[in-house]
Amino acid sequence: MSNWTPGKKSQALFAAAQKHIPGGVNSPVRAFKSVGLSPFLVQRADGPFVYDVDGNEYIDFMGSWGPLILGHNNDEIRDALVAAAANGTSFGASHAAEVQMADLIVDMMPHIEMLRLVNSGTEATMSAVRLARGATGRDKIIKFDGCYHGHADSFLINAGSGLATLGVPSSPGVPKGAAQDTLTAAFNDLASVQALFDANPGEIAAIIVEPVAGNMGCVLPNKGFLEGLRTLCTKEGALLIFDEVITGFRVAKGGARERFGVEADLTTLGKIIGGGMPVGAFGGKREFMKLMAPEGPVYQAGTLAGNPLATACGIAALTQLGAPGVYEQLEETGQQMERILREAASAAGETICVNRAGSMMGFYFQDGPVHSFSDVSKSDIAKFNALFKGLLAHGVSIAPSGYEALFVSLSHSDAVLNRARSAFMAAFARLKG
Repeated sequence: MSNWTPGKKSQALFAAAQKHIPGGVNSPVRAFKSVGLSPFLVQRADGPFVYDVDGNEYIDFMGSWGPLILGHNNDEIRDALVAAAANGTSFGASHAAEVQMADLIVDMMPHIEMLRLVNSGTEATMSAVRLARGATGRDKIIKFDGCYHGHADSFLINAGSGLATLGVPSSPGVPKGAAQDTLTAAFNDLASVQALFDANPGEIAAIIVEPVAGNMGCVLPNKGFLEGLRTLCTKEGALLIFDEVITGFRVAKGGARERFGVEADLTTLGKIIGGGMPVGAFGGKREFMKLMAPEGPVYQAGTLAGNPLATACGIAALTQLGAPGVYEQLEETGQQMERILREAASAAGETICVNRAGSMMGFYFQDGPVHSFSDVSKSDIAKFNALFKGLLAHGVSIAPSGYEALFVSLSHSDAVLNRARSAFMAAFARLKG
């Protein structure tokens, strides 16, 4: 099969987009720039498939960057959206659905005693950090190389994902003060964390970490790493924040707390809780959440927070995810996909390292193991880019970056995975020329 190129309609629309949208995209990685292509533009999506404006079908392993655990265009979520819209699209006032959604989240994640709904994962993480600073009276935070927590100033220091894809270590426009208050450690390296506490005694408000780093592929915590962070935070009087914008309801029904047995003080969640709609949340121990206005002095607000469309979709999504057998099925599907990756690479004589946590995974063109951003940086990105193009040519879409995770959903049936297996086998084989 010839090398993949976007269809004529996609090319024309992308050219038109660049007139009024920077780079032609509203989020940088969508531009396909790092893989040397221009993107296809999506017309519609259903189940495990996306369809571009030229009529091409792709098996999708992005799932809107992770939240579509139930697949695209889920019937119950769509019906809930339509029904909610009939009553109005935004109230800017409290309503019953946001109460029901909060109850569902706490029922499934009982370590979250109280929560507040916001509009995105970025809002959730920046609000959680503000709360941690308010609770401790300290300014500095610790994050980890390669972990991405949204585009707030405090987080654009040694971030992964799009910044790593584009080769940008930080971002112009981030004030020096924000950079000075953000300390970076190496993921899975407790000694580097301890060194920061030692160098900044009594100044660190919180550690924020992706319990499974999903913005440098998929990097799992080594045994004892999350436990060590919990111990350090307790000893040093800092809060531990789990950024579960990706892992929440993805790696387990109860998120990282259920999978790894470590409890954070605060947890952030993203569009997973809205079935893919623009929504997020941050929550945790009652003693900290009661510091939020109007009960306490830490301010945060949003007109669209808990809006009726997102909450209706969230209730529909979370109700389905709470059904018996869901996570067992997701684990089995994840295992199948991991086997496909390993078998396709082996058949082509390629060496890859695959990391997986349930239904999310990452693969790297290297021997491994991969435990940190430094390890991830050793992967052969040229081979990833070639594989990406080969997969598109065979009707499979993955994230256009070797620094992103791959996701399966409940809609990836055995028949769909068999089709995907053939595509991965062919795409890996093409790497040999």
